[in-house]
Amino acid sequence: MTVGVVGAGMSGLALVRALEQHGEDVVAFEARTEPGGVVQSREVDGRVVELGPQRLRLTPGLESMIDDYDLRESLRYGADDQPIYVYHDGDLKVAPLSVREAITTDLISPLGKLRMLLEPLFGPPKPDETVDEFLVRKFGKQAARRYAGPLYSGLYGTDPRDMLMAYSLGRVLEKRGVERSILLKVLESVRSDRETPPIVSFDDGIGELVDALSEAHADSIHLGTPVEAIRPVDGRDGPNRDGDCGAGDGGGDTARYELETAEETVRVDDVVVTTPAPIAAELLEPVDADLAATLERFTYNPIGLVFLDSDFGGRGLGTLVPPDADDVSISGLTWNASILDRDRLYTAYLDPLSYPPLLEATDGELGQVAAREFERITGAPAEPIHVHRWEPGMPAYDRSWTAMDDLEPPAGIHFCASYVGRPGIPGRIRNATALADRLAGGADG
Repeated sequence: MTVGVVGAGMSGLALVRALEQHGEDVVAFEARTEPGGVVQSREVDGRVVELGPQRLRLTPGLESMIDDYDLRESLRYGADDQPIYVYHDGDLKVAPLSVREAITTDLISPLGKLRMLLEPLFGPPKPDETVDEFLVRKFGKQAARRYAGPLYSGLYGTDPRDMLMAYSLGRVLEKRGVERSILLKVLESVRSDRETPPIVSFDDGIGELVDALSEAHADSIHLGTPVEAIRPVDGRDGPNRDGDCGAGDGGGDTARYELETAEETVRVDDVVVTTPAPIAAELLEPVDADLAATLERFTYNPIGLVFLDSDFGGRGLGTLVPPDADDVSISGLTWNASILDRDRLYTAYLDPLSYPPLLEATDGELGQVAAREFERITGAPAEPIHVHRWEPGMPAYDRSWTAMDDLEPPAGIHFCASYVGRPGIPGRIRNATALADRLAGGADG
């Protein structure tokens, strides 16, 4: 079996690695000249800035990669014994993410804290319930709207009132084995002494991991080579469907699809698309017009990152900014200087929910907005040193994500992307590994 992979972001790289470990033939194409997708590290004014994820958790899958590619010496451990703050009523308040913080924080009133303790009395998500409705029902308005909702939805730039549980937080809870009570599941975890994987990065940024993966599997990865179309091989485009991330029925002696690039056409038995949904829709139009139309329904939120230099010196993981927090024009801050000892470095996030003119604003304007809001939140001045934007950006996980119900790829077409799994590097590695297992199993069987 030969597998064609479209995209060499973290999902594509992890998939190539896993398939080669199974002994499968794999060829991957990446439109950009750099691998990694949104996982990109840069050096700006002598400091490492992350254009995508700011840090990692040292999960077993990640640790295996680190050992395979001899990255231990450059591994940088973060100080994760720090609070996350919420900007509320013009001040920084500790988000109650531990028993001690739940008792001591002044973000939630005494009555609000008592209301949180009633969470086990309320059942699992209801049909068509939004994230906001679920969290309010489970924890009360204070906890839901001051930190629980922003803690989950802030990453995606979507208001919790526009996110359906079934397509967002509900999937996370299901994968973590939460059947009824979130609090009881947390207490069970505490009693079992299971340690949360530590925060890590690398001396030169997360891009070190991307580069190691790309170099180790360079023979299978074609950079700067966009796939222009995916086409079924004549007579091989039957109606059988695998479902999302299914293994397919194997390629047999005849390839099922062609991947067209400017330089060549490659025949493969199975295709895995790892690109954002809008790009996937365009590529798959020749294969299945209905599938392409479904992919076009998924919405994404553009996101802007502004990297700031400041001598603030506060100790913490960062700041959550609820959507209704005094008209603040950023959605949050990562305190890189505190977490990973990145000298004087802080990252501010802007999205259309927090700053509607995002797409029309110049980099200079975004820098000014971020510096102004940083000083408002922390009390310390800051200077913008770099601005980066991602578009399409983050999956919105809003009501458009009901398109998941209609995502039925034909046999031999698979997805390994945010619309069939969660974002985040550990999640990307897990999903890619699981899909490679199924593909290899289908070929062997």
